[in-house]
Amino acid sequence: MMQKKALGGIKVVDFSWSLVGPISTKILSDYGAQVLKIEGRSKPDISRITGSFKDDITGLDRAGRFIPYNTGKMSLALNLAHRKGIDVAKRFVAWADVVVETFAGGAIDRMGLGYEELKKIKPNIIMLSSSTMGRYGPYRDLPTFGAQLVALAGLTHITGWPDRPPANLEVYTDFIAPHFNVLAILAALDYRRRTGRGQYLDMAQYENAVHFMAPLILDKVVNERVAGRMGNYYPAASPHGAYRCQGEDRWCVIAVSTDTEWQNFCKVVGNPAWTRESRFATILAREENAEELDKLVEQWTTKHSPEEVMSMMQDAGVPAGVVETVEDLLDHDPQLKHRHFHHELMHPEVGKYRAPEPSFILSKSPAELRRAPLLGEHNEYALKQILDMPDEEIAELVIEGVIE
Repeated sequence: MMQKKALGGIKVVDFSWSLVGPISTKILSDYGAQVLKIEGRSKPDISRITGSFKDDITGLDRAGRFIPYNTGKMSLALNLAHRKGIDVAKRFVAWADVVVETFAGGAIDRMGLGYEELKKIKPNIIMLSSSTMGRYGPYRDLPTFGAQLVALAGLTHITGWPDRPPANLEVYTDFIAPHFNVLAILAALDYRRRTGRGQYLDMAQYENAVHFMAPLILDKVVNERVAGRMGNYYPAASPHGAYRCQGEDRWCVIAVSTDTEWQNFCKVVGNPAWTRESRFATILAREENAEELDKLVEQWTTKHSPEEVMSMMQDAGVPAGVVETVEDLLDHDPQLKHRHFHHELMHPEVGKYRAPEPSFILSKSPAELRRAPLLGEHNEYALKQILDMPDEEIAELVIEGVIE
């Protein structure tokens, strides 16, 4: 018996670019929503022109930033710089339940596709604007990307070592905000189901990231402490760090935070004499002598592979984890393999590739991943089947450069 898709019947018009919007609508698509991605061939999603590319050959349908995050969507190549392109887009809004956009500085309003305009077309439309700063406030028009947002949110300031500049981990708000976005859209759909009314969702990626600073903000409020960079130091655990292991650039993280964990850790490493020294007898003593302790721990870890270190420590009840590479995540991680996190798909331009499933599993209606679309692949279907547009009108729009 075929399982019903959780979001089957929900229709989404997706104007979003880059990562945050496409990842949000990918989750909706993977759970059954019909997502129509609208972009132009003359002005495509920036992810289509950002590497890496299959075989290092550039192409709008070969980009590694686009293909994993647009699974299951339809693609309409529409020139939104043309007045008739906006008119066509509005006709799709009348079909949709949800509209998603991520343009900066109120661009969507200047295009004539803002919420107030869309309400005139469909009064109960739900519209999500996932901008960097939100749609009002002194920073509303500030042009930013992920690197600037994590810096503004304070995350960059606490990343790295105290004697070095802040580190850029390339973990951006694009990977944080989609989960807020999807939750907001689902809440708005439920609200519309109960009331018949749509609404506008003003999502600020900046504020999404600031949520992660809540404990440090509390520490500042109550203790007047301003958090800084600590490297791998953590005040409630010792040893605590990434330790070099056997092999080239192989590491394993170990964190010992209780007396029981310390005793178990000592057994795993063979109870050498230094584990019984007073300078390591308590967690406070270990923290005071963390540098010496880290060197001793690493003398042991370098004799083992990171997988062996993790296995021995975990079996003894000591938290530990391999510092995995991309190759590990794709081919070696047994947990991800068991949960089928990476789905193998076939793309007409790049061949076999693997795309990530959503980060949650619904037991009654699991996700279904289908490959990402070629640019404009669904022009005919969208115009004929969704809008019931006659061939003559389609031909005229192609000639005028509206359909690309």
